[in-house]
Amino acid sequence: MRVYRLGFVFSFLWLLCSITAKGQDSRVSTVPSAGEGLASGANLLSRASFDNVLDRVVEREHLFLAQMRHMHPIVETYLQDLKTDKNENDYPVNDKYFLGRLTMSDGPEDTSFIGQPGFGRRMLDRLTSIYAMHFLPLGFAQMVVIDNDFQKKYYNFTFVRREFLGEVRCLVIDVEPKKDASAGRFIGRMWVEDQDYNIVRFNGTYSSRPGNNLYLHFDSWRLNMRPGNWLPAYIYSEESDLQNRMGKPLHFRAQTRLWGYDLKALNKNSEFTQILVDSPQSVTDQSEAAADATPVLAQRMWERQAEDNAIERMQKIGLLAPPGDVDKVLQTVVNNLLVTNNIDLQGDFRCRVLLTSPLESFTIGRTIVVSRGLLDVLPDEASLAMVLSHELSHIVLGHKTDTKLAFNDRMFFSDEETFQRLDFRRSNADEEAADTKALELLKNSPYKDKLASAGLFLKALQERVPELPNLIRPHLGNSLAQGKSIRMSVLLASAPQLEPQRTDQIAALPLGGRIKLDPWSDQVELAKSKPVALSSPREKMPFEVTPFFPYLTRISLPGNDKVASTASK
Repeated sequence: MRVYRLGFVFSFLWLLCSITAKGQDSRVSTVPSAGEGLASGANLLSRASFDNVLDRVVEREHLFLAQMRHMHPIVETYLQDLKTDKNENDYPVNDKYFLGRLTMSDGPEDTSFIGQPGFGRRMLDRLTSIYAMHFLPLGFAQMVVIDNDFQKKYYNFTFVRREFLGEVRCLVIDVEPKKDASAGRFIGRMWVEDQDYNIVRFNGTYSSRPGNNLYLHFDSWRLNMRPGNWLPAYIYSEESDLQNRMGKPLHFRAQTRLWGYDLKALNKNSEFTQILVDSPQSVTDQSEAAADATPVLAQRMWERQAEDNAIERMQKIGLLAPPGDVDKVLQTVVNNLLVTNNIDLQGDFRCRVLLTSPLESFTIGRTIVVSRGLLDVLPDEASLAMVLSHELSHIVLGHKTDTKLAFNDRMFFSDEETFQRLDFRRSNADEEAADTKALELLKNSPYKDKLASAGLFLKALQERVPELPNLIRPHLGNSLAQGKSIRMSVLLASAPQLEPQRTDQIAALPLGGRIKLDPWSDQVELAKSKPVALSSPREKMPFEVTPFFPYLTRISLPGNDKVASTASK
Protein backbone atom coordinates (compact mmCIF):
# COMPACT_ATOMS: atom_id res chain seq x y z
CA MET A 1 0.00 0.00 0.00
CA ARG A 2 1.14 3.57 -0.55
CA VAL A 3 0.13 7.05 0.52
CA TYR A 4 -1.76 8.98 -2.13
CA ARG A 5 -1.29 12.72 -1.92
CA LEU A 6 -4.20 14.56 -3.46
CA GLY A 7 -1.80 17.23 -4.65
CA PHE A 8 -2.68 20.18 -6.85
CA VAL A 9 -6.13 18.95 -7.94
CA PHE A 10 -7.40 18.44 -4.42
CA SER A 11 -5.78 21.62 -3.15
CA PHE A 12 -7.46 23.56 -5.92
CA LEU A 13 -10.87 22.03 -5.30
CA TRP A 14 -10.56 22.74 -1.60
CA LEU A 15 -9.08 26.17 -2.21
CA LEU A 16 -10.37 28.84 0.07
CA CYS A 17 -11.49 31.09 -2.71
CA SER A 18 -13.89 28.51 -4.15
CA ILE A 19 -16.51 29.67 -1.67
CA THR A 20 -18.10 32.05 -4.17
CA ALA A 21 -20.78 30.57 -6.44
CA LYS A 22 -20.58 31.03 -10.16
CA GLY A 23 -22.32 34.16 -11.34
CA GLN A 24 -24.44 34.58 -14.42
CA ASP A 25 -23.03 35.33 -17.85
CA SER A 26 -22.89 39.03 -18.62
CA ARG A 27 -23.81 38.79 -22.30
CA VAL A 28 -27.00 40.83 -22.82
CA SER A 29 -28.76 41.79 -26.01
CA THR A 30 -30.12 45.22 -26.84
CA VAL A 31 -32.65 46.51 -24.29
CA PRO A 32 -35.67 48.49 -25.50
CA SER A 33 -36.06 51.92 -23.98
CA ALA A 34 -38.83 52.63 -21.49
CA GLY A 35 -40.97 54.29 -24.14
CA GLU A 36 -40.74 51.49 -26.70
CA GLY A 37 -42.91 49.07 -24.73
CA LEU A 38 -44.07 45.74 -26.07
CA ALA A 39 -43.72 46.62 -29.73
CA SER A 40 -39.94 46.95 -29.58
CA GLY A 41 -39.75 43.88 -27.38
CA ALA A 42 -41.72 41.87 -29.94
CA ASN A 43 -39.40 43.03 -32.74
CA LEU A 44 -36.41 41.68 -30.80
CA LEU A 45 -38.07 38.26 -30.63
CA SER A 46 -37.92 38.07 -34.44
CA ARG A 47 -39.76 34.86 -35.40
CA ALA A 48 -42.71 35.00 -33.06
CA SER A 49 -44.79 37.81 -31.67
CA PHE A 50 -44.55 38.54 -27.98
CA ASP A 51 -48.10 37.29 -27.44
CA ASN A 52 -47.32 34.00 -29.12
CA VAL A 53 -44.25 33.62 -26.95
CA LEU A 54 -46.36 34.20 -23.85
CA ASP A 55 -48.83 31.58 -25.05
CA ARG A 56 -45.95 29.11 -25.25
CA VAL A 57 -44.69 30.09 -21.80
CA VAL A 58 -48.12 29.57 -20.25
CA GLU A 59 -48.53 26.25 -22.04
CA ARG A 60 -45.13 25.01 -20.83
CA GLU A 61 -45.86 26.10 -17.27
CA HIS A 62 -49.08 24.10 -17.27
CA LEU A 63 -47.16 21.08 -18.55
CA PHE A 64 -44.63 21.66 -15.79
CA LEU A 65 -47.37 21.61 -13.13
CA ALA A 66 -48.82 18.41 -14.57
CA GLN A 67 -45.38 16.82 -14.53
CA MET A 68 -44.66 17.88 -10.93
CA ARG A 69 -47.85 16.18 -9.74
CA HIS A 70 -46.16 12.84 -10.47
CA MET A 71 -42.89 13.69 -8.75
CA HIS A 72 -42.05 13.66 -5.05
CA PRO A 73 -38.62 15.21 -4.55
CA ILE A 74 -36.91 15.76 -1.22
CA VAL A 75 -37.21 19.40 -0.12
CA GLU A 76 -34.88 20.93 2.45
CA THR A 77 -35.06 24.47 3.87
CA TYR A 78 -32.40 25.97 6.10
CA LEU A 79 -33.03 29.47 7.47
CA GLN A 80 -30.91 31.86 9.54
CA ASP A 81 -32.43 34.75 11.51
CA LEU A 82 -30.16 37.79 11.27
CA LYS A 83 -29.26 40.91 13.20
CA THR A 84 -27.24 43.92 12.10
CA ASP A 85 -24.28 45.09 14.17
CA LYS A 86 -23.00 48.64 14.64
CA ASN A 87 -20.86 48.30 11.50
CA GLU A 88 -23.92 47.43 9.40
CA ASN A 89 -22.85 43.80 9.06
CA ASP A 90 -25.49 41.07 9.26
CA TYR A 91 -24.82 38.04 11.44
CA PRO A 92 -26.96 34.99 12.34
CA VAL A 93 -28.58 34.82 15.77
CA ASN A 94 -30.84 31.79 15.32
CA ASP A 95 -31.69 29.15 12.73
CA LYS A 96 -34.45 26.81 11.62
CA TYR A 97 -34.41 23.61 9.59
CA PHE A 98 -36.92 21.53 7.65
CA LEU A 99 -36.56 18.32 5.66
CA GLY A 100 -39.41 16.52 3.94
CA ARG A 101 -40.90 15.33 0.68
CA LEU A 102 -42.81 17.62 -1.66
CA THR A 103 -46.16 16.52 -3.08
CA MET A 104 -48.10 18.61 -5.61
CA SER A 105 -51.05 16.39 -6.43
CA ASP A 106 -53.40 19.09 -5.07
CA GLY A 107 -51.17 22.13 -4.76
CA PRO A 108 -47.90 22.18 -2.83
CA GLU A 109 -47.89 19.95 0.25
CA ASP A 110 -45.06 18.42 2.22
CA THR A 111 -44.36 15.47 4.51
CA SER A 112 -41.81 16.12 7.23
CA PHE A 113 -38.92 13.82 8.13
CA ILE A 114 -38.19 15.59 11.40
CA GLY A 115 -41.48 15.98 13.20
CA GLN A 116 -42.94 19.33 12.13
CA PRO A 117 -46.74 19.42 12.08
CA GLY A 118 -48.47 18.71 8.80
CA PHE A 119 -50.59 21.23 6.94
CA GLY A 120 -53.58 19.15 5.83
CA ARG A 121 -55.89 20.90 3.39
CA ARG A 122 -55.50 24.42 4.76
CA MET A 123 -54.90 27.35 2.44
CA LEU A 124 -51.51 26.28 1.12
CA ASP A 125 -50.87 29.13 -1.27
CA ARG A 126 -50.39 31.98 1.20
CA LEU A 127 -48.36 33.09 4.18
CA THR A 128 -50.14 34.59 7.16
CA SER A 129 -48.27 36.80 9.60
CA ILE A 130 -48.19 33.92 12.10
CA TYR A 131 -46.84 31.62 9.40
CA ALA A 132 -44.09 34.07 8.48
CA MET A 133 -42.96 34.51 12.06
CA HIS A 134 -42.64 30.78 12.59
CA PHE A 135 -41.24 30.12 9.09
CA LEU A 136 -43.21 26.96 8.54
CA PRO A 137 -41.60 25.21 5.58
CA LEU A 138 -44.44 25.05 3.10
CA GLY A 139 -44.08 28.71 2.12
CA PHE A 140 -40.61 27.99 0.82
CA ALA A 141 -41.71 24.81 -0.95
CA GLN A 142 -44.53 26.81 -2.58
CA MET A 143 -41.92 28.97 -4.28
CA VAL A 144 -41.26 26.23 -6.85
CA VAL A 145 -44.42 27.46 -8.63
CA ILE A 146 -44.83 30.89 -10.17
CA ASP A 147 -48.63 30.58 -10.00
CA ASN A 148 -50.91 27.56 -9.50
CA ASP A 149 -53.16 29.03 -12.22
CA PHE A 150 -50.78 30.89 -14.50
CA GLN A 151 -52.84 32.68 -17.19
CA LYS A 152 -52.19 35.67 -19.45
CA LYS A 153 -55.48 37.24 -18.45
CA TYR A 154 -54.27 37.81 -14.90
CA TYR A 155 -51.00 39.58 -15.74
CA ASN A 156 -49.30 42.43 -17.56
CA PHE A 157 -46.05 41.33 -19.20
CA THR A 158 -43.16 43.56 -20.32
CA PHE A 159 -40.24 42.28 -22.35
CA VAL A 160 -36.92 43.55 -20.91
CA ARG A 161 -34.04 41.95 -22.83
CA ARG A 162 -32.28 38.76 -23.81
CA GLU A 163 -29.76 37.49 -21.28
CA PHE A 164 -27.55 34.46 -20.77
CA LEU A 165 -27.81 32.46 -17.56
CA GLY A 166 -24.72 30.32 -17.92
CA GLU A 167 -24.94 28.77 -21.39
CA VAL A 168 -28.69 29.24 -21.74
CA ARG A 169 -30.02 32.29 -23.58
CA CYS A 170 -33.19 33.60 -21.97
CA LEU A 171 -35.94 36.12 -22.56
CA VAL A 172 -36.21 38.37 -19.51
CA ILE A 173 -39.81 39.41 -18.83
CA ASP A 174 -41.28 41.55 -16.06
CA VAL A 175 -44.53 40.15 -14.63
CA GLU A 176 -47.15 42.20 -12.77
CA PRO A 177 -50.70 41.19 -11.76
CA LYS A 178 -53.53 43.23 -13.24
CA LYS A 179 -55.38 45.56 -10.87
CA ASP A 180 -58.42 43.29 -10.66
CA ALA A 181 -56.36 40.10 -10.09
CA SER A 182 -56.74 38.27 -6.81
CA ALA A 183 -54.08 38.36 -4.10
CA GLY A 184 -51.36 35.72 -4.21
CA ARG A 185 -50.37 36.32 -7.86
CA PHE A 186 -46.66 36.50 -8.67
CA ILE A 187 -45.05 39.91 -9.09
CA GLY A 188 -41.47 40.23 -10.27
CA ARG A 189 -39.33 39.00 -13.15
CA MET A 190 -39.03 35.70 -14.99
CA TRP A 191 -36.34 34.24 -17.25
CA VAL A 192 -37.61 32.05 -20.11
CA GLU A 193 -35.20 29.89 -22.11
CA ASP A 194 -35.60 30.66 -25.82
CA GLN A 195 -35.93 27.16 -27.31
CA ASP A 196 -38.96 25.55 -25.70
CA TYR A 197 -39.99 28.60 -23.62
CA ASN A 198 -39.69 27.01 -20.19
CA ILE A 199 -39.41 29.30 -17.17
CA VAL A 200 -35.95 28.66 -15.72
CA ARG A 201 -35.86 31.37 -13.05
CA PHE A 202 -38.31 33.74 -11.40
CA ASN A 203 -37.48 36.42 -8.85
CA GLY A 204 -39.92 38.47 -6.76
CA THR A 205 -42.82 37.75 -4.40
CA TYR A 206 -46.59 37.19 -4.39
CA SER A 207 -48.96 40.15 -4.37
CA SER A 208 -50.93 40.91 -1.20
CA ARG A 209 -53.63 43.23 0.05
CA PRO A 210 -52.90 45.86 2.74
CA GLY A 211 -53.42 44.38 6.20
CA ASN A 212 -54.05 40.92 4.78
CA ASN A 213 -51.51 38.26 3.77
CA LEU A 214 -47.75 38.49 4.23
CA TYR A 215 -45.55 37.15 1.44
CA LEU A 216 -41.79 36.68 1.34
CA HIS A 217 -39.34 37.57 -1.44
CA PHE A 218 -37.56 34.75 -3.21
CA ASP A 219 -35.34 33.80 -6.16
CA SER A 220 -36.37 30.42 -7.62
CA TRP A 221 -34.17 28.41 -10.05
CA ARG A 222 -34.89 25.40 -12.23
CA LEU A 223 -32.33 23.11 -13.86
CA ASN A 224 -32.54 21.17 -17.11
CA MET A 225 -32.43 17.64 -15.69
CA ARG A 226 -33.62 15.79 -18.78
CA PRO A 227 -34.05 16.94 -22.40
CA GLY A 228 -36.86 19.50 -22.39
CA ASN A 229 -37.53 19.15 -18.64
CA TRP A 230 -36.69 22.03 -16.31
CA LEU A 231 -37.38 21.19 -12.67
CA PRO A 232 -37.00 23.18 -9.42
CA ALA A 233 -33.61 22.86 -7.72
CA TYR A 234 -32.82 25.98 -5.68
CA ILE A 235 -34.74 28.74 -3.92
CA TYR A 236 -33.15 31.64 -2.07
CA SER A 237 -35.27 33.85 0.16
CA GLU A 238 -34.28 36.98 2.04
CA GLU A 239 -35.96 39.76 4.01
CA SER A 240 -34.40 42.74 5.76
CA ASP A 241 -37.21 45.26 6.34
CA LEU A 242 -40.48 43.30 6.27
CA GLN A 243 -42.77 43.59 9.30
CA ASN A 244 -45.69 41.47 10.39
CA ARG A 245 -49.03 42.86 11.57
CA MET A 246 -47.66 43.27 15.09
CA GLY A 247 -44.77 45.37 13.83
CA LYS A 248 -42.08 42.76 14.48
CA PRO A 249 -39.38 42.89 11.79
CA LEU A 250 -38.39 39.87 9.71
CA HIS A 251 -34.71 39.68 8.96
CA PHE A 252 -33.48 36.37 7.59
CA ARG A 253 -31.85 34.43 4.76
CA ALA A 254 -32.97 30.97 3.68
CA GLN A 255 -31.88 28.30 1.23
CA THR A 256 -34.26 25.68 -0.12
CA ARG A 257 -32.89 22.73 -2.11
CA LEU A 258 -34.76 20.01 -3.96
CA TRP A 259 -33.39 16.64 -5.08
CA GLY A 260 -34.38 13.00 -5.41
CA TYR A 261 -36.41 13.33 -8.62
CA ASP A 262 -35.30 9.98 -10.06
CA LEU A 263 -35.66 7.74 -7.01
CA LYS A 264 -37.33 5.09 -9.18
CA ALA A 265 -33.96 4.46 -10.81
CA LEU A 266 -32.44 3.86 -7.38
CA ASN A 267 -35.27 1.51 -6.39
CA LYS A 268 -35.37 -0.70 -9.48
CA ASN A 269 -34.00 -4.21 -9.30
CA SER A 270 -31.04 -4.28 -11.69
CA GLU A 271 -31.24 -8.07 -12.00
CA PHE A 272 -34.47 -7.65 -13.98
CA THR A 273 -33.43 -4.62 -16.00
CA GLN A 274 -29.90 -5.52 -17.09
CA ILE A 275 -28.21 -8.49 -18.72
CA LEU A 276 -25.58 -9.77 -16.30
CA VAL A 277 -22.81 -12.22 -17.20
CA ASP A 278 -21.27 -14.10 -14.28
CA SER A 279 -17.51 -14.34 -14.22
CA PRO A 280 -16.21 -17.91 -14.77
CA GLN A 281 -13.82 -17.48 -11.82
CA SER A 282 -16.75 -17.33 -9.42
CA VAL A 283 -17.43 -21.06 -9.81
CA THR A 284 -14.03 -22.56 -10.62
CA ASP A 285 -13.02 -23.47 -7.06
CA GLN A 286 -15.88 -25.70 -5.97
CA SER A 287 -14.27 -26.65 -2.67
CA GLU A 288 -13.94 -23.02 -1.60
CA ALA A 289 -17.45 -22.18 -2.75
CA ALA A 290 -18.89 -25.06 -0.75
CA ALA A 291 -17.13 -24.13 2.52
CA ASP A 292 -19.23 -22.72 5.35
CA ALA A 293 -18.18 -19.40 6.83
CA THR A 294 -16.12 -19.62 9.99
CA PRO A 295 -17.67 -18.06 13.12
CA VAL A 296 -15.49 -14.93 12.79
CA LEU A 297 -16.26 -14.57 9.09
CA ALA A 298 -19.95 -15.22 9.71
CA GLN A 299 -20.03 -12.43 12.31
CA ARG A 300 -18.39 -10.03 9.85
CA MET A 301 -20.85 -11.01 7.13
CA TRP A 302 -23.77 -10.48 9.51
CA GLU A 303 -22.48 -7.01 10.43
CA ARG A 304 -22.00 -6.21 6.75
CA GLN A 305 -25.57 -7.28 6.02
CA ALA A 306 -26.87 -4.80 8.64
CA GLU A 307 -24.61 -2.12 7.18
CA ASP A 308 -25.75 -2.77 3.60
CA ASN A 309 -29.43 -2.78 4.59
CA ALA A 310 -29.13 0.65 6.20
CA ILE A 311 -27.12 2.16 3.33
CA GLU A 312 -29.46 0.76 0.68
CA ARG A 313 -32.53 2.10 2.48
CA MET A 314 -31.05 5.59 2.93
CA GLN A 315 -30.04 5.75 -0.72
CA LYS A 316 -33.49 4.67 -1.93
CA ILE A 317 -35.11 7.36 0.22
CA GLY A 318 -32.84 10.02 -1.27
CA LEU A 319 -30.81 10.81 1.86
CA LEU A 320 -27.55 9.20 0.73
CA ALA A 321 -25.73 9.95 -2.53
CA PRO A 322 -24.95 7.00 -4.80
CA PRO A 323 -21.26 5.98 -4.92
CA GLY A 324 -19.22 8.53 -6.84
CA ASP A 325 -16.07 10.61 -7.18
CA VAL A 326 -16.44 12.47 -3.88
CA ASP A 327 -16.36 9.11 -2.09
CA LYS A 328 -13.02 8.40 -3.76
CA VAL A 329 -11.59 11.69 -2.49
CA LEU A 330 -12.68 10.83 1.04
CA GLN A 331 -11.29 7.32 0.71
CA THR A 332 -7.93 8.72 -0.41
CA VAL A 333 -7.67 10.76 2.79
CA VAL A 334 -8.64 7.70 4.87
CA ASN A 335 -6.07 5.62 3.01
CA ASN A 336 -3.39 8.20 3.85
CA LEU A 337 -4.27 7.84 7.53
CA LEU A 338 -4.17 4.04 7.40
CA VAL A 339 -0.91 3.67 5.47
CA THR A 340 1.10 6.16 7.51
CA ASN A 341 -0.05 4.43 10.69
CA ASN A 342 0.69 0.93 9.37
CA ILE A 343 -2.90 -0.18 9.82
CA ASP A 344 -4.24 -2.97 7.66
CA LEU A 345 -7.99 -3.25 8.09
CA GLN A 346 -9.27 -6.78 7.58
CA GLY A 347 -11.90 -6.19 4.94
CA ASP A 348 -12.69 -3.05 3.02
CA PHE A 349 -14.10 0.29 4.16
CA ARG A 350 -16.30 2.79 2.35
CA CYS A 351 -17.06 6.51 2.44
CA ARG A 352 -20.43 8.00 1.49
CA VAL A 353 -22.07 11.44 1.43
CA LEU A 354 -25.25 12.25 3.35
CA LEU A 355 -27.17 14.79 1.25
CA THR A 356 -28.46 17.00 4.06
CA SER A 357 -27.13 20.34 5.36
CA PRO A 358 -26.73 19.80 9.16
CA LEU A 359 -23.10 19.19 10.09
CA GLU A 360 -22.61 15.55 11.03
CA SER A 361 -20.48 12.47 10.45
CA PHE A 362 -20.91 8.90 11.69
CA THR A 363 -20.12 5.30 10.86
CA ILE A 364 -22.42 2.50 9.76
CA GLY A 365 -20.31 -0.58 10.28
CA ARG A 366 -17.27 0.07 8.09
CA THR A 367 -18.87 2.87 6.12
CA ILE A 368 -17.93 6.44 7.03
CA VAL A 369 -20.72 8.93 6.28
CA VAL A 370 -20.15 12.69 6.08
CA SER A 371 -22.94 15.19 5.42
CA ARG A 372 -22.93 17.52 2.42
CA GLY A 373 -23.22 20.50 4.75
CA LEU A 374 -20.12 19.51 6.70
CA LEU A 375 -18.10 18.99 3.51
CA ASP A 376 -19.26 22.43 2.35
CA VAL A 377 -17.90 24.33 5.35
CA LEU A 378 -14.57 22.54 5.93
CA PRO A 379 -11.81 24.95 4.87
CA ASP A 380 -9.06 22.52 3.83
CA GLU A 381 -7.83 18.93 3.55
CA ALA A 382 -6.40 18.84 7.09
CA SER A 383 -9.83 19.70 8.53
CA LEU A 384 -11.37 16.95 6.42
CA ALA A 385 -8.73 14.53 7.73
CA MET A 386 -9.68 15.50 11.28
CA VAL A 387 -13.33 14.58 10.66
CA LEU A 388 -12.50 11.32 8.91
CA SER A 389 -9.88 10.26 11.48
CA HIS A 390 -12.47 10.35 14.24
CA GLU A 391 -14.86 8.09 12.32
CA LEU A 392 -12.03 5.83 11.16
CA SER A 393 -11.03 5.38 14.80
CA HIS A 394 -14.41 3.81 15.58
CA ILE A 395 -13.64 1.19 12.92
CA VAL A 396 -10.02 0.63 13.98
CA LEU A 397 -11.03 0.27 17.64
CA GLY A 398 -13.72 -2.25 16.69
CA HIS A 399 -16.57 -0.34 18.28
CA LYS A 400 -19.77 -2.32 18.24
CA THR A 401 -22.14 -2.27 15.29
CA ASP A 402 -25.79 -2.79 16.14
CA THR A 403 -26.76 -5.72 13.94
CA LYS A 404 -30.51 -5.51 14.44
CA LEU A 405 -30.74 -3.96 10.95
CA ALA A 406 -29.55 -7.25 9.45
CA PHE A 407 -33.20 -8.34 9.69
CA ASN A 408 -34.83 -6.95 6.57
CA ASP A 409 -38.23 -6.41 8.14
CA ARG A 410 -36.69 -3.55 10.13
CA MET A 411 -36.36 -1.66 6.85
CA PHE A 412 -40.12 -1.62 6.34
CA PHE A 413 -40.99 1.91 7.44
CA SER A 414 -42.19 5.10 5.76
CA ASP A 415 -39.68 7.68 4.57
CA GLU A 416 -40.74 10.24 7.16
CA GLU A 417 -39.89 7.78 9.96
CA THR A 418 -36.25 7.45 8.87
CA PHE A 419 -34.72 9.59 11.60
CA GLN A 420 -36.75 7.78 14.24
CA ARG A 421 -35.93 4.27 12.98
CA LEU A 422 -32.23 4.71 12.15
CA ASP A 423 -29.81 5.72 14.89
CA PHE A 424 -26.02 5.54 14.58
CA ARG A 425 -25.04 7.45 17.71
CA ARG A 426 -22.16 6.21 19.84
CA SER A 427 -21.76 6.19 23.62
CA ASN A 428 -19.75 8.95 25.29
CA ALA A 429 -17.04 6.42 26.11
CA ASP A 430 -16.74 5.37 22.46
CA GLU A 431 -16.60 9.01 21.37
CA GLU A 432 -13.81 9.83 23.81
CA ALA A 433 -11.85 6.76 22.76
CA ALA A 434 -12.27 7.72 19.10
CA ASP A 435 -10.98 11.23 19.81
CA THR A 436 -7.86 9.84 21.48
CA LYS A 437 -7.18 7.36 18.67
CA ALA A 438 -7.84 10.00 16.00
CA LEU A 439 -5.20 12.30 17.49
CA GLU A 440 -2.74 9.43 17.35
CA LEU A 441 -3.58 8.77 13.69
CA LEU A 442 -3.21 12.44 12.78
CA LYS A 443 0.16 12.85 14.48
CA ASN A 444 1.60 10.11 12.26
CA SER A 445 -0.14 11.31 9.09
CA PRO A 446 0.75 13.71 6.24
CA TYR A 447 -1.53 16.24 7.96
CA LYS A 448 0.41 16.45 11.25
CA ASP A 449 1.90 19.89 10.46
CA LYS A 450 -1.41 21.39 9.28
CA LEU A 451 -3.66 20.67 12.27
CA ALA A 452 -3.74 24.33 13.35
CA SER A 453 -6.33 24.98 10.63
CA ALA A 454 -8.41 22.05 11.90
CA GLY A 455 -8.29 23.54 15.40
CA LEU A 456 -9.29 26.92 13.99
CA PHE A 457 -12.32 25.32 12.38
CA LEU A 458 -13.31 23.84 15.74
CA LYS A 459 -12.98 27.27 17.37
CA ALA A 460 -15.27 28.83 14.77
CA LEU A 461 -17.73 25.99 15.22
CA GLN A 462 -17.71 26.32 18.99
CA GLU A 463 -18.34 30.04 18.69
CA ARG A 464 -21.47 29.48 16.57
CA VAL A 465 -23.07 26.70 18.67
CA PRO A 466 -25.49 29.02 20.57
CA GLU A 467 -26.72 30.80 17.42
CA LEU A 468 -26.94 27.85 15.00
CA PRO A 469 -28.30 24.87 16.96
CA ASN A 470 -30.19 23.40 13.98
CA LEU A 471 -27.14 23.47 11.70
CA ILE A 472 -25.00 21.71 14.30
CA ARG A 473 -27.68 19.31 15.57
CA PRO A 474 -27.23 15.85 13.98
CA HIS A 475 -30.13 13.60 12.98
CA LEU A 476 -28.39 10.23 12.71
CA GLY A 477 -25.03 10.43 14.53
CA ASN A 478 -23.28 12.24 17.38
CA SER A 479 -22.98 16.01 17.58
CA LEU A 480 -19.75 17.75 16.61
CA ALA A 481 -20.36 20.28 19.37
CA GLN A 482 -22.79 20.53 22.24
CA GLY A 483 -22.62 23.31 24.79
CA LYS A 484 -18.99 23.75 25.80
CA SER A 485 -18.09 20.24 24.69
CA ILE A 486 -16.62 19.81 21.21
CA ARG A 487 -15.21 16.84 19.31
CA MET A 488 -11.39 16.64 19.07
CA SER A 489 -11.12 19.50 21.60
CA VAL A 490 -7.36 18.92 22.13
CA LEU A 491 -6.77 20.58 18.75
CA LEU A 492 -8.17 23.86 20.07
CA ALA A 493 -4.95 24.49 22.02
CA SER A 494 -2.79 24.40 18.88
CA ALA A 495 -5.03 26.74 16.90
CA PRO A 496 -4.35 30.47 16.52
CA GLN A 497 -6.79 33.09 17.75
CA LEU A 498 -9.81 33.77 15.59
CA GLU A 499 -9.35 37.10 13.82
CA PRO A 500 -12.56 38.03 11.99
CA GLN A 501 -10.98 41.07 10.33
CA ARG A 502 -8.25 39.11 8.55
CA THR A 503 -9.24 38.06 5.04
CA ASP A 504 -6.37 35.57 4.88
CA GLN A 505 -7.61 33.61 7.89
CA ILE A 506 -10.51 31.37 6.93
CA ALA A 507 -11.78 29.19 9.75
CA ALA A 508 -14.89 27.88 7.96
CA LEU A 509 -16.68 28.41 4.65
CA PRO A 510 -20.28 29.38 3.83
CA LEU A 511 -22.80 26.66 3.06
CA GLY A 512 -22.92 25.44 -0.52
CA GLY A 513 -19.38 26.11 -1.68
CA ARG A 514 -17.87 22.63 -1.92
CA ILE A 515 -20.40 20.08 -3.10
CA LYS A 516 -22.49 20.18 -6.26
CA LEU A 517 -25.57 17.96 -6.17
CA ASP A 518 -27.38 16.64 -9.24
CA PRO A 519 -31.06 16.87 -8.21
CA TRP A 520 -32.09 14.20 -10.71
CA SER A 521 -29.64 11.39 -9.95
CA ASP A 522 -28.50 12.49 -6.44
CA GLN A 523 -24.89 12.21 -7.60
CA VAL A 524 -22.47 14.65 -5.97
CA GLU A 525 -19.19 16.12 -7.14
CA LEU A 526 -16.72 18.70 -5.90
CA ALA A 527 -17.51 22.16 -7.25
CA LYS A 528 -14.87 23.55 -9.59
CA SER A 529 -15.35 27.26 -8.92
CA LYS A 530 -12.71 29.71 -10.04
CA PRO A 531 -10.66 31.29 -7.23
CA VAL A 532 -12.02 34.65 -6.09
CA ALA A 533 -10.02 36.92 -3.80
CA LEU A 534 -11.95 38.24 -0.82
CA SER A 535 -12.34 42.01 -0.88
CA SER A 536 -13.43 42.43 2.74
CA PRO A 537 -13.77 40.42 5.97
CA ARG A 538 -17.55 40.41 5.47
CA GLU A 539 -17.13 37.99 2.55
CA LYS A 540 -15.76 35.26 4.82
CA MET A 541 -19.32 34.31 5.99
CA PRO A 542 -18.49 31.14 8.01
CA PHE A 543 -21.42 28.68 8.21
CA GLU A 544 -23.73 31.27 6.65
CA VAL A 545 -26.46 31.16 4.00
CA THR A 546 -25.77 32.84 0.64
CA PRO A 547 -27.77 33.29 -2.61
CA PHE A 548 -27.75 30.78 -5.47
CA PHE A 549 -26.38 31.53 -8.93
CA PRO A 550 -26.12 28.18 -10.75
CA TYR A 551 -24.49 28.01 -14.17
CA LEU A 552 -27.35 26.81 -16.36
CA THR A 553 -26.75 24.32 -19.15
CA ARG A 554 -29.12 22.66 -21.59
CA ILE A 555 -29.32 18.88 -22.02
CA SER A 556 -29.98 17.73 -25.57
CA LEU A 557 -30.95 14.38 -27.01
CA PRO A 558 -28.12 12.56 -28.82
CA GLY A 559 -27.74 14.01 -32.30
CA ASN A 560 -29.65 17.19 -31.45
CA ASP A 561 -26.64 19.25 -30.34
CA LYS A 562 -26.20 20.79 -33.80
CA VAL A 563 -29.91 21.65 -34.06
CA ALA A 564 -29.93 23.24 -30.60
CA SER A 565 -26.83 25.27 -31.43
CA THR A 566 -28.39 26.58 -34.63
CA ALA A 567 -31.67 27.47 -32.92
CA SER A 568 -29.95 29.59 -30.28
CA LYS A 569 -28.11 31.77 -32.81
